[in-house]
Amino acid sequence: MSTPPSIGVFALQGDVREHLRVLTDLGVDAFTVRRPEELARCDALVLPGGESTTMYKLARSFDLFEPLASRIKAGMPTFGTCAGMIMLADRLEDGIAGQETLGGLDITVRRNAFGRQVDSFEGDIAFDGFESPVHAIFIRAPWVESAGSEVETLATIPSGEAAGRVVAVRQGNLMATSFHPEVGGDNRIHRYFVELVQKS
Repeated sequence: MSTPPSIGVFALQGDVREHLRVLTDLGVDAFTVRRPEELARCDALVLPGGESTTMYKLARSFDLFEPLASRIKAGMPTFGTCAGMIMLADRLEDGIAGQETLGGLDITVRRNAFGRQVDSFEGDIAFDGFESPVHAIFIRAPWVESAGSEVETLATIPSGEAAGRVVAVRQGNLMATSFHPEVGGDNRIHRYFVELVQKS
């Protein structure tokens, strides 16, 4: 029996516990990452939802920003949800002045694309490779404005004013969703990521 991968969850800000619970339920060695020495243990990393501006500032304060960016650039599998998608984007629309991202995904992301907190919503969306839809929860969510040729679209908004907007992507060992798959009890997207880690 192969050793389960060690997957860290960026834990300076955001909905950390929910990701840890899903990963642990999948048999993964899951733990929090707040310091470079904890990052060094990681086979892979999850960047959770939260406040992207706070996340990058705290990563700088805790001397995690450069190590994170270096590991991602070197090919460490990384999964970003909501604010985590923003952190993985190479380009950002509607960010605050001077806002930094870790980069890695050849995408342009629009921050708070669906509106404010009161505009949060949920609904079923098709996810590439899944037999049945995913129930997606969007909270002050971004969307992908544009993507490079190597970026694979995994999910889009099916209807309404935002129909066709890209809300899940993958590029090599990196993947990101606009929504929060760590809530709602459906572990398929995390399982998809764990399988990606095991193959890398």
